[in-house]
Order: sequence, then structure tokens, then C-alpha cells
Amino acid sequence: MDEMYNNENNSSFENQDGAYGGQYQQPSVQDQLQYQYQQPESNLEEPMTLGEWLITMLIMLIPCVNIIMAFVWAFSSKEKKSKSNYFKAWLIFMAIVIVLYIILLVVFGAAMAASFSAISTY
Repeated sequence: MDEMYNNENNSSFENQDGAYGGQYQQPSVQDQLQYQYQQPESNLEEPMTLGEWLITMLIMLIPCVNIIMAFVWAFSSKEKKSKSNYFKAWLIFMAIVIVLYIILLVVFGAAMAASFSAISTY
């Protein structure tokens, strides 16, 4: 066993990369940091600021203007993607609310008509 450590010619234990015995060689710290700390992608857009959201919400408080601006912001190619997606979702949600409201009006309208017709027969 001492011959193995004292022998100058350890070519039987050395592989072509210089590693001994086929053991795992841990990458250097620089190699690890290269993969750990990569530069962020440059195609990411900046998020909307708090001020932009506050102005947006103030505009949404104005009747009639809010509906027009929701369509403009939802389908404009110049708006930030997050704002566009928010208003697309908002329009879908409002469409669902309107459909449910119409269904509720029809159901309650039919119930009221039935109750008035029952009252009038007395």
C-alpha cells in the first residue's frame, strides 16, 4: 500500500483528466459562481411603479371613461404587459358579472311576474 503512495508512476490510478481513482472532482468556485450568478435577461420589461398604478386606479373611478380606458389598456401594444393582462382579465371578469346580472334579472323578473299574477287572482 505504501508503494502506491510513494511510487512516482501512478498512471494506473490516474485518468486522462489527472483525477485519481475515478473520484468526483468538484468544480472550482469560479465555475460554480459562473452558473449561480448569471446576468439577468435583458428582454424583461420594467414593472409598473406605484405611481402608475395609482393614476390608473384614479382613472378607473371616472364613469364611462373607465370602460373606454380598460379597452385601450387591454388591447394597446404600447402598454406594459402586466397592465395589459390585468385589464384583459378585468374585462373578462366584468363580462361574467354582467351575464350573471342579466340571468338574475330574468329569474327575479319571472318570480315577480308570477307573484303579481297570483295576487291578482284573489
